[in-house]
Amino acid sequence: MEFDYTMTTIKPFDVAVLAVEEEIVKAGMRVLYVHDVQKSLVEKGFQRDQFKIVEFCNAKYANEFLNADIKIGLCMPCKINVYVKDGEAFISGMRPIVLSQFFPHADLGEMPKEIDQIIRNIIDNAK
Repeated sequence: MEFDYTMTTIKPFDVAVLAVEEEIVKAGMRVLYVHDVQKSLVEKGFQRDQFKIVEFCNAKYANEFLNADIKIGLCMPCKINVYVKDGEAFISGMRPIVLSQFFPHADLGEMPKEIDQIIRNIIDNAK
């Protein structure tokens, strides 16, 4: 089982970021914040290709995960990264199905699979 779901995109970087944000909303989630990692690192004197982290959440799922194990909050909110590496743009997200490995005693039911599918759909539709 892969930790991440990563796809390439031919869209320009900023268009890909906007597409991810739009697909998150279509999926019934809420965009919380977009971190401009490249900008933050450049301000500190480091060079980095374009890199943004889109944080998003759904209150219902968040509450259920936290009820199952409060430490799952360490993995929240969901994030999708959009970045450029070697001149190619990528859209990448952590697969929630791995949560069962980190929290084997938590009764997560089908939630990790459901969120995993939502994240994969967001990425597929945004690419």
